[in-house]
Amino acid sequence: MSATRRATIADVAAASGVGVGTVSRVINGAANVREATRLSVLKVIDQLGYRPSYLAASLSRGTARTVAIVVPHLTRPSAVMRLAGALAVLDEQGYDTVVYNVDTPQQRDHHLAALTRRHRADGVMVVSLPLSRQQLSSFGRAGVPLVTVDALAPGVPQTVTDDVAGGRLATQHLLSLGHRQIGFVGDTVRRPSATDLGFATSQRRLSGYRRALAAAGIDYDPRLVRRGPYGPANAEALAAGLLALPDRPTAIFAASDTQAMGVLTAADRCGIQVPGELSVIGFDDIESAALLGLSTVRQPLEDSGAEGARRLCALLRKERVSPLRQRLALKVVHRSSTACFRMTGPPAGSPAAPQRRGGGWTAGSAACVGQPAWRRPGMGNVTRRPARRCDDALAGSWRWLEG
Repeated sequence: MSATRRATIADVAAASGVGVGTVSRVINGAANVREATRLSVLKVIDQLGYRPSYLAASLSRGTARTVAIVVPHLTRPSAVMRLAGALAVLDEQGYDTVVYNVDTPQQRDHHLAALTRRHRADGVMVVSLPLSRQQLSSFGRAGVPLVTVDALAPGVPQTVTDDVAGGRLATQHLLSLGHRQIGFVGDTVRRPSATDLGFATSQRRLSGYRRALAAAGIDYDPRLVRRGPYGPANAEALAAGLLALPDRPTAIFAASDTQAMGVLTAADRCGIQVPGELSVIGFDDIESAALLGLSTVRQPLEDSGAEGARRLCALLRKERVSPLRQRLALKVVHRSSTACFRMTGPPAGSPAAPQRRGGGWTAGSAACVGQPAWRRPGMGNVTRRPARRCDDALAGSWRWLEG
């Protein structure tokens, strides 16, 4: 690090071998930090001479130099990527950054209340957290510049993407490959409450899924929609339920890449090849998606954080920010987890010939089996482990095929 450049929270994190969130918790005196870690971080802070601006107001350069970022579930890949984009811009602009992690509504309310107090922070970026009218009004009364990223907030500069359009893009991609029996795996939807942060992105992506099906003339089938708590393990269990259906889906849209990984695991445990027997698409395009060959809807995670930071810097310079709502583009990234689909089975007109019912396909009382029209050249199947049998998909009990 140059002798003339001020140390940043990112420098402390790198030198300490911990995350930015851990350094932030140490600075703010949070209790959920191991003593050895706290002492190590404090030692590095002393060695680098790092001082958060709100603790060094007497050294003010005449311009605002402290920014707070409030972000939920800091360890989630999408949050990490957004934060990386924001920190890069703020560091370049010479701002110190304090990161507040939020896992509960109580933490959210505590941090937001603290940040509206004078001199706590010169500007605030809130990531992915829905804000109430009262919370927005508190920032306005305190005169603290505020921007949001991945969260709608009336009257506040906001950098967002269109989740409904993204859900539609993902589903249209599967439809374009010939799939008609398309499942959905996403989050349980709850309103903001004392126990829930009220995320709605999964619900909006489900709305896009439903609109794409309707536009294609396919009836919505609630049996093909499974929702539960966020996370790959829960998504695996939800997908296993879909794959246990007698007329299981030929494709699944997962509301996030993390959940898509759970779907891939469920397919593997059931001995279902991807994309040979099942196509899977996620949402976000986190770094591991490319490594897994996962088709996904790419949202510009790092760019959204960077754009939010640039807009906050403009507010701190007393510049007008326009438009208030900045909408970033989405795109489908087609990799090896999705492939074309075609029907195979008895000749048309035979007693067991397939009949379409509400967008699905049946042959008498049994489900027709679909096969992919091709495998992507040189890519093979995503699933390469030995085939397994799904003895109890919902319970997650698996065993190797015998003989």
